[in-house]
Amino acid sequence: MKHLHRLFNPLAWPIAAKISVALVCAVLIPMIFTAYYNLQQSLNSVEAGEYRKLELLASSSASRFDQLIIDQHRVVSQVSNNRHVVDFLAADTPQNQETHRNLQPTLQNVLRSHPDIDNVLLMDNKGECLAATDPKFIGENYSIIQDNFYGFGSLVSQTIENPGMFFSGRVRSPNGEIVGTILLNIQGEDIWTTINALHIDFQTNVFLIDQQGVIISHADPSLLYHSLLTLPTQTLKQVAQNKRYGVDRVESLDIPDLKVMVRAKQPGHATYQLPRSHMAQIVGFAPLATQPWVLGVSQSKAEFSIPLNRLIWLNSTSVVIVGGITAIIALLLGLSISRPIRALIVATQALEDDDFDSHVLELHQNLAQFTHSQDDIGQLMCVFLEMAESVRMRDQRLKVQVQELCIEINETKRASHVAEITENEHFQQLQQKIQKLREQQVAQTETETEYYQRLQNQVQSIKERSHDL
Repeated sequence: MKHLHRLFNPLAWPIAAKISVALVCAVLIPMIFTAYYNLQQSLNSVEAGEYRKLELLASSSASRFDQLIIDQHRVVSQVSNNRHVVDFLAADTPQNQETHRNLQPTLQNVLRSHPDIDNVLLMDNKGECLAATDPKFIGENYSIIQDNFYGFGSLVSQTIENPGMFFSGRVRSPNGEIVGTILLNIQGEDIWTTINALHIDFQTNVFLIDQQGVIISHADPSLLYHSLLTLPTQTLKQVAQNKRYGVDRVESLDIPDLKVMVRAKQPGHATYQLPRSHMAQIVGFAPLATQPWVLGVSQSKAEFSIPLNRLIWLNSTSVVIVGGITAIIALLLGLSISRPIRALIVATQALEDDDFDSHVLELHQNLAQFTHSQDDIGQLMCVFLEMAESVRMRDQRLKVQVQELCIEINETKRASHVAEITENEHFQQLQQKIQKLREQQVAQTETETEYYQRLQNQVQSIKERSHDL
């Protein structure tokens, strides 16, 4: 429990741990804040760059699709000015029209020169088809075609019901009189093939929406002819009435995030999520110059985030590596600072426990290795060694003085005890008796040995009585 308390109590940490933690914090905390700030700036820059990349891809793809529409419009212009087409539509009677045998080869030559065109129709001013590359169109009425109509939709009739792109142009006689209309048709499948061919890579999808926000081209067929937003009731009625998209009803995907795409005038980007999909998508979009349509280039959020995640990983790795190197350097520096302090603590403890003399050589060697340093630690070691030596010599002198004092005290105590014995009244009486005995003559019958024995017994008896006192 004590060790656990010390572990969570910074004040009880060893000096090496404190120094190491302080150095690591002093280096890492500013570095982490700086790295975080730089990372946020870099992420914002990279993210803006990725958005810009998608917008540029969308603009490039829109320009290519615009060029396709312009090329088809040029084909309409070329065919409408063809001499055989003008002569055919300017003829007064069907019999005169039949005389122009070069018309059909001309129309077939258009198909061969432009494989993406499915049908070419020639109509009079009333919208009745007089000639076509496919005979099934002849006799049908397409009065729905207006002047210079071109766009996406379906012509509701028995012959053209599938959605596609239609390009039309007025045919004029040499004197400027309108004698009919030419119509080129590109099926929706051909449009999808063209749009899908614009894919930059397998990670992106290119799709096209019209002015109503209805998807008219997408790599996923299940999303075709679905609106990004809920269409107004009147628009839905018109769609159901003329079957413009070849369907009875346009279902809504209800993606409010893509509202910015509908009739967009400038390139932009948005984040959205398809229904029944848990994967977020990023789309860059750009409007077409020739139509009020918008082309979008979408990419999954995961793929979009790859460069961002790579940047985060590189930044985090650099912080970890630098932090690890800093921690190692701080630990080594902390140990180099704490090692002489620990040796100083051991020597001080030995000096306090009066055990310095027994380990003086070992402690002196441990401390002497730090005295070569010219810093404060080295100076502290030199001062401590001088102080320890002075304390040791003083202690030795004190011990000698204590021994001498003890001897003197013992002699004084011994003299005091002797004085107490000699000054005792019984001892003085005994001395007097001994003196009298010495003065008396020794009895004739007592030998000298017996006399001395008797004298010693008397002295012993006197000593015992003095001790009892």
